[in-house]
Amino acid sequence: MANIKSAKKRVLIAEANRQRNVAVKSEIKTALKKALSLAESDDKDALNAAISNVYKLCDKAVSKGVLHKNTAARKKSRLVLAIKKLAK
Repeated sequence: MANIKSAKKRVLIAEANRQRNVAVKSEIKTALKKALSLAESDDKDALNAAISNVYKLCDKAVSKGVLHKNTAARKKSRLVLAIKKLAK
């Protein structure tokens, strides 16, 4: 570990940021799985709410700098494509 006080602080801050980023990404993955599981059921209202939640989480992660905007767009696009595929 670094000897300089500011460098020690940066190490601690970087770890806190990493843990927060991991939590946000995990929350997005959980929401994606929930939306896909709802796509197999007939509850359209719950499915729309789940899709909306995924969109919200992805957009918020982009605004916070956790995800790149193209990554969020890809996740949202793949979710909708998978749901349409399950609907057939």
